Amino acid sequence: MVKKPASTELDKNISYLKEELAVDKSFDLIYIDLEYDEVKMALFAVDAFAKDQALTQIQRELIQFKKEKVKGNLIQRLTKTRIPFIEIENTTDLDNAIDQVLAGQTIFVVDGYEDIILVDTREYPVRGPEEPDTEQVIRGSKDGFVETLVFNAGLIRRRVRDRTLRNEYIQVGRRSKTDICVTYIEDIADPDSVNYIKDNLEKIDTDGLPMGDKTLEEYIFGQHLNPYPLVRYTERPDVAASHLLEGHVLVLVDGSPSVIITPTSFWHHLQHAEEYRQKPVVGTALRFVRFAAVWASVFLLPLWYLFAMNPDMLPYGLSYIGPNDVGQVPLIAQFILAEAGIEMLRMAAIHTPSALATALGLVAAILIGEVAIEVGLFSHEVVLYLAIAAVGSFATPSYEMSLANRIVRILLLIVVSIFHVPGYMVGTFVLILLLSAMKAYETPYFWPFLPFNYRGLRDVLLRAPMPLKNRRPRAIHPMDPDR
Repeated sequence: MVKKPASTELDKNISYLKEELAVDKSFDLIYIDLEYDEVKMALFAVDAFAKDQALTQIQRELIQFKKEKVKGNLIQRLTKTRIPFIEIENTTDLDNAIDQVLAGQTIFVVDGYEDIILVDTREYPVRGPEEPDTEQVIRGSKDGFVETLVFNAGLIRRRVRDRTLRNEYIQVGRRSKTDICVTYIEDIADPDSVNYIKDNLEKIDTDGLPMGDKTLEEYIFGQHLNPYPLVRYTERPDVAASHLLEGHVLVLVDGSPSVIITPTSFWHHLQHAEEYRQKPVVGTALRFVRFAAVWASVFLLPLWYLFAMNPDMLPYGLSYIGPNDVGQVPLIAQFILAEAGIEMLRMAAIHTPSALATALGLVAAILIGEVAIEVGLFSHEVVLYLAIAAVGSFATPSYEMSLANRIVRILLLIVVSIFHVPGYMVGTFVLILLLSAMKAYETPYFWPFLPFNYRGLRDVLLRAPMPLKNRRPRAIHPMDPDR
């Protein structure tokens, strides 16, 4: 990037800054002419980000400034003795100064000097660190990530006070200049994984990141036709800290309350903080229930549909399975319509004010469901098994994983409707083959089942007591395998 060197003439610097920032066209950009003891200066800042108290205190100090007492470089004296602020630096590049103003910093341009003073007085509008709605726990911390990068890094640093914790800063986007932070523990995380993330971030060439962390995931990992998530998102600082201690790498994006955890396997998306807030036996029981719900959300509907089309396959004790009254619409059409209906209700719930959410649920349950059965559009069994599958989807801790499982369920239904038993068997085999062949960087997605690892399998199936979890997952290649 070509630099624009600053001039020793104040008017030239001001003219360039005002033109590039379009101060006269944007009401939220501040430009002030200052003069202290015959030393002319200019201040540029963004109104929404400038901290009034800090700027007022700086001006109070500058009022007491006496030029004749300055020995040596004026800029150095101002930054070291007169401007009472911790985060302060200099630059001789006008374009860099413009970028810093737009990022929220305040700049002082001094007549007769090329050095421009950058003061980080920004104070972003921010909400409180409340508990995220999608990852609530009965016991445990109630704080969550917010949309400010510095605060999120602080929430992690509060829980991991390791001297080797690294928060590396990167800017992405030609126009957006989005702040990115790559967080990892240097003597635990795999250096190749860290370098892979940083190299891919630096290669991103785009105007901006409109969808924040989700856009980053697509640039880093690709696989756009694969519905399964290759990274895990969390809004809980304790979850992020626990993954750091395992050897994972985190990516924080300014403006997003979610943190990217990478690399991850399929089973990382099925873990929930609530399991580790209870006794190991209780946590294991909760995990089994969750696994049953997730597998039911994928395989139950296609399996029931297979038995409904082939009732002769049912053993005598399960002969009651299958629709007593098929209805006026083919079963596969009922499933597709019902799946689309649930998705519509989900979208409607997102856009419905909370005061009307209960009314929407009543309308969906009573009017749509009951009337659809009465008129013969749906059969009772279709509604029952679809409701079980929907509950299993909502019980999946990872929202991205639940959406992927929903797509797989629909595809499996269609394959079963066409090919019957071979379709179910081949569809299930292809799904397992897909999950087994996937990799998040160098981490096998279906580890520890494929490739098999006994210790990892035990930790997946059972919520082991913390004193027994003395080894980090081998699949993410930690430098220090022992906890």
